[in-house]
This record gives sequence, structure tokens and C-alpha cells, in this order.
Amino acid sequence: MDSVTIFSPAKINLSLAITGRRADGFHELVSVVAQLGFGDTLRAERADEGAGATLSCDAPGVPTDGTNLILRAAEKFAEATGWRGGVRFSLEKRIPVGAGLGGGSSNAVAALRTLERLSGIALDAARRLEIAAALGSDCPLFWHDAPVVMRGRGERIEVLPAGAAARLRGRRVLVFKPDFGVATAWAYQALAARPEWYADAAAEEARLAAWIADAAAPAESLLANTLERPVFDKWIALPALLARLRERHGVEARMSGSGSACFAFLAADANVAEATATIRAAWGETAFVQATALA
Repeated sequence: MDSVTIFSPAKINLSLAITGRRADGFHELVSVVAQLGFGDTLRAERADEGAGATLSCDAPGVPTDGTNLILRAAEKFAEATGWRGGVRFSLEKRIPVGAGLGGGSSNAVAALRTLERLSGIALDAARRLEIAAALGSDCPLFWHDAPVVMRGRGERIEVLPAGAAARLRGRRVLVFKPDFGVATAWAYQALAARPEWYADAAAEEARLAAWIADAAAPAESLLANTLERPVFDKWIALPALLARLRERHGVEARMSGSGSACFAFLAADANVAEATATIRAAWGETAFVQATALA
């Protein structure tokens, strides 16, 4: 196989409960995460043996050096397998940067998937997750083609039971982001400075268990995000718009991950154009808006 093209989906955190800081500096969390039918496209082509990995991208401002998770994933794959084939990566970038939509993490796992196919070397499940966790807390979830629950710092993944997953798959959502991002490290540091804002782990686990057990519980009842408090405290444009969407369109919107992207579930008869107009009136024409569905 000389080339591989793979879809690299975005994700949203339907719920994100940060329950405390660990001794290693990471945070403990409980989060229900679903991938989207919207994302990037990664193409990988064989290059000369020993040429290493290179990356090009169609979006300005995206780093194409060794700081990019795609190239870091290639390094980890070579270390794990000993494969030294050259590869040229080309990324068609559609997931906005600094959005809390998991674009970089998704790209990293897409790179590992392409390398397995190009090299003919399939990592076992444990090694895949080990490498993914070393690349970033959000990376392991992208090895699963289903809604999942993340625990620990994100490396402990549990696929949702089929009945619960069925309540999420196919749900239409509107994803939107202002023209500024939020640094994940900043959001967690701001939260750590206010420990009273941490969620209660036992209460969150009980809430999640009750949602899974209740076949009539809608996806909307999952929505919560601990990081909204520090982020909204600094960037008031986010909660101001979410309140406006609730008042004008009757939708309950939340922030995904550390932001700045937000999302709202769409009813079957929702007027996407009107909601988009409200978003652009508040955040300007440069605001990112994408209608999609949970995968």
C-alpha cells in the first residue's frame, strides 16, 4: 500500500466533570464524549526509506514541525515497531484550533492508523492505547468508533452500553466557535486555583449511572462542564451568547472541553440559518459554525 486517506473526526464532551488534581499534575475527570460526523482528512504517502516523516497542511498557522501531534505520533510508532519507512503526511484541516474539539488528538490517532496500514504492522490494543495516552489525554478515545466514558486523566476508556449509545448516535448538533481559542493548560490552571469549583466524583458517577440506566433519559440531561466556570468568568462573550440562544431559539448550548467551541442539540425542525444568524450577530462573521451529527 503506497497511500492511505483517513477521516479524522472532531469530538464534543457532552459532559465533563473535573473532580480534582492528581499528584502528577494532571486532573481526574469523568466525561462522556462523542465523535462527530465532521472533521479533518489526513493523507499519508510512502516516501523513501529512512526519509522520516514530513507534514503539510492547507490551513495557515497550523504547525508542521515536530510539535505537531501527527509527527510525534510517527516518532512513537517508529519507536514501538522499529519501522523506518518514510512518509509524507498531508492534512486537510477543518477542525478549528484551540476549540476543545480534539482536533490535534484525533489527527494523532489518524496518523497511527495510516502508519499501521502503510507499514503492514498492526499494534495490539494495549500498545495502541499506551502510545495514544503518551501523546495526549484525549487521544485514546479516538481508537473507539463509539461514544465513550473517559476517566482518570482520559486514558481509562469505557464504551457506552449499546442502549445508551443509541440515544446519542445520529443526534444533530450545531457546533460554533468565536475567532479566539482557549488554551487548555490555562483553563485547568484557572480551575485549580478555585478548588471549590471541582465536581464531586461520587455524585458525578451516580448521575452518569442513572442516565445510562434510564432508557428514556435524553442526551440533553447529560450536559455539564466543570471548565465552564473559569472560562466563562474570563470570556463573557461565551455565556452571553449561550443565554441568547436559549432565549431566542429554546436550545440549551454548552461548551465542549476547555473551549472555546460550544454546541447545541438541534431539534428535527430547528432553523439552522436563524441560529447561525444569532451566533454571527454576537460573535461576528468570522465565527465558525458547523451543523453535524454525533457519530
